Amino acid sequence: MKGSHSIIVQNNRLHYELLVKRNITIILGDSATGKTTLVEMLRQYMDLGPDSGVEVNCDVPCAVLEGRNWQAILSSYNQTIIFIDEGNIFVSTEAFASAVKGSDNYFVLITRENLYNLPYSIDEIYGLHSSGKYQNSRKVYQQTYKIYTEQVSNMAKPEMILVEDSNSGFEFFAAAGKEKGIICQSAGGKSNLYKALKATAQEATVCVVADGAALGAEMARLRSLARDRGNIIFYLPESFEWLILEAGLLNSHEIRTILERPEEFIESRDFFSWEQFFTKLLTERTQGTPFRYGKKKLNPVYLHERNKRKIVEASPLVWLAVSKEHGEVTSEITKK
Repeated sequence: MKGSHSIIVQNNRLHYELLVKRNITIILGDSATGKTTLVEMLRQYMDLGPDSGVEVNCDVPCAVLEGRNWQAILSSYNQTIIFIDEGNIFVSTEAFASAVKGSDNYFVLITRENLYNLPYSIDEIYGLHSSGKYQNSRKVYQQTYKIYTEQVSNMAKPEMILVEDSNSGFEFFAAAGKEKGIICQSAGGKSNLYKALKATAQEATVCVVADGAALGAEMARLRSLARDRGNIIFYLPESFEWLILEAGLLNSHEIRTILERPEEFIESRDFFSWEQFFTKLLTERTQGTPFRYGKKKLNPVYLHERNKRKIVEASPLVWLAVSKEHGEVTSEITKK
């Protein structure tokens, strides 16, 4: 499955609106926010159809998955948006992660747990709230809102850059940071980010650079530590490969079209996370060119001054950007 899909679930009392566009969407929040009621309404519709009093509007089928026989039931679905309520402990298992990988379904997971086996995006973690959109109506309108909206802007120059991986992305930021007198350290993987961040000096301003496309499970504790410290900032693009593509080094109209609406091009069956898609796209499109990209080792061409400048200026890391003439920051970049 690919593309974005609008879902409306309603009865005479409640109206839910959701938009899903990746293989994994997370809805979290405290009790009494309407999450379980949404699943119950979908379950009623599955059992009774229109006789349930529930109306479901979506361009693809929606279903609820639960119980001990979830694997057999899941195997019968394709091109379906599957909702799973909290309390189904199988969602935290490796077996479920394996089932999601390679599936042509989308999954909406209602949970308060961090699902470390799944590479879900920080941009697809939502809460539910009453929108107030129809204040004079007796019907309650529930809409989603993003949990993580941190944007890197107006930041002071940090003393350290902490990069998620130790591959090409780390090489790039280590080289760019060195020119500015900024220490760059690798966490050696997203699961090590929290430990590595906690080990940094408490008084040091740290910029965390990581792949937002797969960081969802780690984000709660990272944000909690950032709030406690007050001097931790985040830059969380989809991936380093996405950043290179966004910089326009390849000068391709087709790539620009893909970046504007990636959900229309990323098939969930083929890519466990969007980071994998952007890596494949960049690797294939630069094969046999001077910009040949390898994830393990950075091609030195990306560190040439003009190319490095374009990559930096495609991010909000303004303290790494220099003008051609004066070697100073010339403008603030606010792109994600």
